[in-house]
Amino acid sequence: MNLLSRYILSELLKVFLVTLLGMTLVLLLAVIAQEAIRQGLGLWPILRLIPYFLPNALVYAVPGTILFSVCSVYGRMSADNEIIAAKSVGVSPLAFLAPGFILAFLISLAAVWLNDVAASWGQTGAERVVQQAIEQIAYGMLRTHRAYSSPRFSISVVDVEGRKLLHPTVTFHASGDSPPFTLIAEEAELRLNADKTALNILLTNSELDWGKDWGCYIPGVAEQEIPLTAASRKGGTSSASATAAIKDIPQRIAEQETDMQHMQQQFAAEAAYEMLTGEFGALIGPKWSGRHVQLRDAEHQLYRLNLVPWRRWANGFSCLFFVLVGAPLAIRLRNADIWTSFGLCFLPILLLYYPLLMYGLDRAKCGALPPYSIWMGNLALLIGGIWLVYAVLRR
Repeated sequence: MNLLSRYILSELLKVFLVTLLGMTLVLLLAVIAQEAIRQGLGLWPILRLIPYFLPNALVYAVPGTILFSVCSVYGRMSADNEIIAAKSVGVSPLAFLAPGFILAFLISLAAVWLNDVAASWGQTGAERVVQQAIEQIAYGMLRTHRAYSSPRFSISVVDVEGRKLLHPTVTFHASGDSPPFTLIAEEAELRLNADKTALNILLTNSELDWGKDWGCYIPGVAEQEIPLTAASRKGGTSSASATAAIKDIPQRIAEQETDMQHMQQQFAAEAAYEMLTGEFGALIGPKWSGRHVQLRDAEHQLYRLNLVPWRRWANGFSCLFFVLVGAPLAIRLRNADIWTSFGLCFLPILLLYYPLLMYGLDRAKCGALPPYSIWMGNLALLIGGIWLVYAVLRR
């Protein structure tokens, strides 16, 4: 590596590392603060969330940081006429750009890994921390607001004394058209069952109401177990496609295809039986409407699984394509002001890359476009970057 390449790389790395540290801290604090407010977390769960949220913060910070770095370094060098001076003695502008492109390629590979870690390890770990803190979260909400709710159940109390919930009303929300059932007790207590990953509610002298026509009195202590996924205010865990590692995707796809095949065979056998027995009305009834929805959901899950590797590689390599546009554009702008240079370089990315990325992502999720369509934004930046590099070389 020659002196010029080492100089440019050192300048890029200095700006990149300092900026990355600051931006990551800001994003990490913002994400943790949002989760703490939404879930009502205490200090210890917040501290436990930091390592799980760190990869996710880096995923968002790295592309913007590498773009800021090349805009800063190349914009200053161009404004100081360093590139013109080097070109006058026969040094091609490509010698200035190559270190930035190489660094961006290496960072892109690291960003792909970060995307994978953030989804597979970070997201599941953060969900586990929140679920394990459900007891603390629920008591905190009940003490301050006298109520705690999740999509599956809710609790309201008159007061809280220590761990005792006074005159609680616990409502369990059933799925579909089934009515919810409600337990009204003299007092209750929440206990986390870590072994069974469940939240237990111990109710004393409770009344059970289920719909309008059924109810009973339960003397003594009754225990109701709620899975932590149902007790969480987030309402369950993330989908299998969102938290799967890239290396596990082929197996997940094979399992999903097998499940869909069994589902189709079962539905076909039941449809054939109903036709043979003359129950044609059943084929257009609500039962079959629900099965069509079930099969469509399974197909969408398969589309999402197929999209995962393409999405994470595309997100990671956005770093390279940001630099491919930002570095030559910063040289052409010849503006020493960092923020002006960065804003003008980020504008085409904002107007072109992100709309194409969101369009490809939305269409690929529902199967309207193939999964590689998520690379449309990167492809547009590649074309624009090649044109800008050519324009810099011709100057």
